[in-house]
Amino acid sequence: MSRDHSGGEEAARHAQETAAVLRRFNEVFLSHHPGALPELVAADCIIENTQPAPDGARHVGQDACIALWSSIATAPGTYFELEDVETHGERGIIRWRYHWGPEPGQSVRGVNLMRLRDGLIVEAQGYVKGA
Repeated sequence: MSRDHSGGEEAARHAQETAAVLRRFNEVFLSHHPGALPELVAADCIIENTQPAPDGARHVGQDACIALWSSIATAPGTYFELEDVETHGERGIIRWRYHWGPEPGQSVRGVNLMRLRDGLIVEAQGYVKGA
């Protein structure tokens, strides 16, 4: 499900590393086990969350980012459906659907734009489809 859109040997190496990190990151949400996050998130990580509109909340630093992602990964009665992952060197795009109930209207599609440095997540921007 991961596609590499980079060019050159160095970029290909970064894309492979990015794909591996994003695979582990996605597994946190698919398995509801956030234990791997400290190994994946940089000390200076910044998240721009999907809400509140219009700009989303900013979470700065490893502890804040891990706390947010852990709460999302372990939220009772919710789950993610992974749609696609693309890598572009040290950047990645994750498309997903988040479910909070069994009905078709109890889900939302979204995307995370990720940036890595030295094999760690340093930036994540989340967006959802809205009305």
